[in-house]
Amino acid sequence: MKESLPPCIRVAVGLAFLAAASNQAMAQSQSLTVISFGGATKAAQEAAYFKPFEQSGAAKVVAGEYNGELSKVKAMVDIGQVSWDVVEVESPELLRGCEEGLFERIDPAVLGESAQYMPGTVSECGVASYVWSMVLAYNAGKLASAPASWADFWDVQRFPGKRGLRKGAKYTLEAALLADGVKREDLYKVLETPEGVTRAFRKLDQIKPYIQWWEAGAQPPQWLMAGDVVMSAAYNGRIAAAQKEGSALAIVWNGNLYDPDHWAIVRGTPNKALAERFIAFASQAETQKTFSTQIPYGPVHKDALATLPAETLQQLPTAPANLADAQLVNAEFWVNHGEELEERFNAWAAR
Repeated sequence: MKESLPPCIRVAVGLAFLAAASNQAMAQSQSLTVISFGGATKAAQEAAYFKPFEQSGAAKVVAGEYNGELSKVKAMVDIGQVSWDVVEVESPELLRGCEEGLFERIDPAVLGESAQYMPGTVSECGVASYVWSMVLAYNAGKLASAPASWADFWDVQRFPGKRGLRKGAKYTLEAALLADGVKREDLYKVLETPEGVTRAFRKLDQIKPYIQWWEAGAQPPQWLMAGDVVMSAAYNGRIAAAQKEGSALAIVWNGNLYDPDHWAIVRGTPNKALAERFIAFASQAETQKTFSTQIPYGPVHKDALATLPAETLQQLPTAPANLADAQLVNAEFWVNHGEELEERFNAWAAR
């Protein structure tokens, strides 16, 4: 018969077992509902954030998805029945939601030193989760020479054929002004004026017969590979996915328009502290590195970039070389002027 363990060891083992059981029970009893946009991004979030957060013993993550509209968030807050804890939102929705009182204020202390993060990615109601870009893309296998800028996108003599543009004012008006010689740093100063808006539409008039409008992010890479268009504005992640599958698609980073998506906490959630803990977890350099290896969107924690392999880094909007030629999309401008500009754009496109 084996000898029994000494009393002191039996007590230590018992305490360790009780602690483990307690942690497991806590994780099982607590859950955090995190809502994002779905698709490949959600799969990357699952690998980088949701599963590791669960495995840390913090809480079970219940992951859902939506289309980015704030109406459901507003309805929850208005009636005081909040079932979502953390939501992924685009920049204009973050601003609107913060102004309308739909999101909790986030304690910046939970994130650590603010200098660790890219400028403009930490605000009173949100923390950027990643950065994506609207880029100029082309099929290197179908062009004799490579375009280098939005000015080349407008050059139908040198690059004859159809062009793909997103069917909307946002990003399209910026690209038109960049093609017309407006400096990146002056882009929104010009677009803020009636003359600047007219200038952008006049520039679009030049290539209107050559434009093939897209409404879904999957369309540009499909059209480029099929030869339906010679170049297209496109989401960088969609092009990178096509490259991974062996296509000859290429990105021009010069003049790319970058924009963060953000985590925000729904106002009135009973799990605010846990939600802040999740956001802090998802904002660490190591977890963001994992996310960017799953999908080519840029981390906002500066230390994450230094640990990524070169082949991954070159596909990311926040890589120093790609950021050097980029312009941050001005969310406040689009909150203030988006509705009127989209109306004008739709009227212009219908003519």
